[in-house]
Amino acid sequence: MYADGQVSVNCTFTATIKGALTGEQISAALLKLQTKHPLLRANIKHDNKGFPSFVMNPDMPAIPVCVLERYAEDQWEKVSVAEWIKPFDAGSGPLARLVWLRSENTSDLIFVCAHCICDGTTIVTLMREFLQSLDEPETRLTAYQSFTDIQELLPDSYTQKGGLKFKAAFFSTLAKGLFFITNRKPRLEAESFYFLNWNFPSGLSSTLVKKCKAENTSVHAVLCAAFLQAFAFEMGNGAKNKVISPVDIRRYIPDIKKDTMFAFAPIVELSIPKKERDNDFWTISRSIKNDLVDKANKINMPEIIVMSEFFHSTARQMIGHLRSTKGSHDVTLSNMGVLDIPTTYQTFSVEALHSPAVGFPWRNPNTLVVSTFQGKIDFSFCSNGAFLPVDKARDIRKRAVAILSEEIG
Repeated sequence: MYADGQVSVNCTFTATIKGALTGEQISAALLKLQTKHPLLRANIKHDNKGFPSFVMNPDMPAIPVCVLERYAEDQWEKVSVAEWIKPFDAGSGPLARLVWLRSENTSDLIFVCAHCICDGTTIVTLMREFLQSLDEPETRLTAYQSFTDIQELLPDSYTQKGGLKFKAAFFSTLAKGLFFITNRKPRLEAESFYFLNWNFPSGLSSTLVKKCKAENTSVHAVLCAAFLQAFAFEMGNGAKNKVISPVDIRRYIPDIKKDTMFAFAPIVELSIPKKERDNDFWTISRSIKNDLVDKANKINMPEIIVMSEFFHSTARQMIGHLRSTKGSHDVTLSNMGVLDIPTTYQTFSVEALHSPAVGFPWRNPNTLVVSTFQGKIDFSFCSNGAFLPVDKARDIRKRAVAILSEEIG
């Protein structure tokens, strides 16, 4: 997620607020976040081998705030896309910033974080704590110590396994060679990122959730099925029939709390088996749900983290691979569920929360983030026109929405 510092990999998360705000309020609330979370006071330094690590900065500047006049309802989308590729000063400044689109009584507050300090759970936590501190200046956020070594997260049995370390060293060496061989295709040079955001009205969202329960499946599985079918229909032989689904690491490592900043996510790959493609939509969805549950339960997170430590020397080749190959998947789909953020505060109200978004600099940047707020399921689809033309992305969206509407209608 740091991409070796070669390119920006930034996440954005936007809240639309009704109510009067001041710059002093915003700065004070951001300071509370920075005081609580160590990674908001950390820079990135490279050792003599070129490997990066987080280093605490006791003189870290405050999280910057960029104030712009708000002139359109969808302005936050254009600003978000611009923020994806705007670099942070990782060597001396904080790895987060806030863009404030300001009008007389409505604001769009756009959190921007380097992805290397922030997963989906983190950025939602930051927004929740920020809004609480903005509304109640007396709010106290409890600071915590950051992790410094994987041994603080894992059982001793995993950090002491000689066989596991040998396995990790072997596969990292093998991977470096494979990445060198496959990094032959031209990179995605054109910076033509785009962002499609839409939502289901509360009635349709509620109907979808109820239908999933009645059919003994999950919203995530249903969305996977719909978008896999949409990609297959619109892309033909170019479709890969694969969704990558990140899983919250906190499920496997209890010491990483819900309000602890972290940016490492295991993944599960999901597809529609060839033998099931002629089944009805809900049978396919149940199959995907069962596959997701089975694969998520089999994730050995301690082993993954130990092995990942041995891949630091392979990072540069891995990044080159991601930037030069189309990958074997159609889209990365992250369903964040119901966002744990209140609607009404004492001094303002939250009119909308727009699903987090990220502009990955990989050759295949297709990413769909889904969340639910005020009973509405919200979608953010992010990609690059040099890989997937925006008109084709709109066709895929239209097809997936039509499939969902027909199946729950």
